[in-house]
Amino acid sequence: MTNTPLSEQPKIVLFGLRNAGKSSLVNNIFGREVSIVSNHAGTTTDPVTRSFELGKLGSVAIIDTAGFDDVGELGNLRVKKTIDRLEIADIVILVSRGDTSLTREELEIIEKYQNKNLIIAFTFADGEIHTDNTKKIGQTPKVFINNITGEGIDLLKNTIIELFDHVKREITPVEGLTNENDLVILVTPIDLAAPKGRLILPQVETIRDLLDKDCSVLIVKERELRYIYDKLGVKPKLVITDSQVFNKVAADIPEDQMLTSFSILFARKKGDLAYFVEGAKYLKNIKPEGKILVLESCNHHKQADDIGTVKIPRLFKQLAEPSVTFEFAKEIPSSEKLKEYQLVINCAGCMVTKNDMTRRLDILKNNQIHATNYGLFLAWAFGVLPRALEPFPYEYNLWINN
Repeated sequence: MTNTPLSEQPKIVLFGLRNAGKSSLVNNIFGREVSIVSNHAGTTTDPVTRSFELGKLGSVAIIDTAGFDDVGELGNLRVKKTIDRLEIADIVILVSRGDTSLTREELEIIEKYQNKNLIIAFTFADGEIHTDNTKKIGQTPKVFINNITGEGIDLLKNTIIELFDHVKREITPVEGLTNENDLVILVTPIDLAAPKGRLILPQVETIRDLLDKDCSVLIVKERELRYIYDKLGVKPKLVITDSQVFNKVAADIPEDQMLTSFSILFARKKGDLAYFVEGAKYLKNIKPEGKILVLESCNHHKQADDIGTVKIPRLFKQLAEPSVTFEFAKEIPSSEKLKEYQLVINCAGCMVTKNDMTRRLDILKNNQIHATNYGLFLAWAFGVLPRALEPFPYEYNLWINN
């Protein structure tokens, strides 16, 4: 894998009225034609995402969206998709025609998304700029763009880079857990779900993070762990395992060896580990005939022993309550539908950004829904809680003060 995963790329969303010059602006940013440009309103229908190397920021995701004044039944669906992208954006660029006065809709949008690190790109700067526009936007950063000559594009890129100093950074997988020269063991089973010829994304990101932190990394499969561990001359700082082999790994290492899983690391990195720990407490309180929602974040081919749709339901019914019904979704259901569930079990979220996972969790919290994640569920099912939380003192204490 040589490219930064899309889930780790900062998201820059361009939006505006139809025919404001969004697609032309995207083409000028990339220096080539990547979006279709037309005088016909509504040429861009669905959000289009492309990666772009932007100076010291490295790889970022540029998202071109449909006009937020789109009309009709399909238009309303396109606007909804645009709003969904805005909700997970790190930086928002409102593209507005500079040769006309800002509309009421645009001014409302500027007010609404001030907290989203907003930039206003005034296009059509080859003509006369409407003088009232700069007065109406106050201190919001602005750039004038001539989409014919490309003038203003470099200034826009520099403005984006400067604005990223104010973007809340997503933590790395082992941030705050290791020090230079620590030894960390990664237990990475190669099973049916493992992509052929490569590791899964959380494993890759954790390896890179440990190397960046000048740690030594020892990678083993679960069958070799005990043999290798017993031959070590130094105690590892941490053992990180795939959650599905929690029970075997915990049995093969000393009880005083600190242990956690990739999924729990990503529950902290992408979501809200404390909220998930509180939610895991309700696993033992699910009522007979109740419903549990398994919520995934990506599309993947389901294997015969898929963790979300097969292993988790099977384990829960064996250990807790056989009459419970499991349902599965990739998007948050309506508030009315959420009321049916006693618990939501989330995947690790490795294929989405923290902003996207936070948006999902905010909906669950606002609806007072208990939630946990795959790693914590499996740690509970295999009797590895609270041990799997020892690297995280606050969340560990949340569990033991049950």
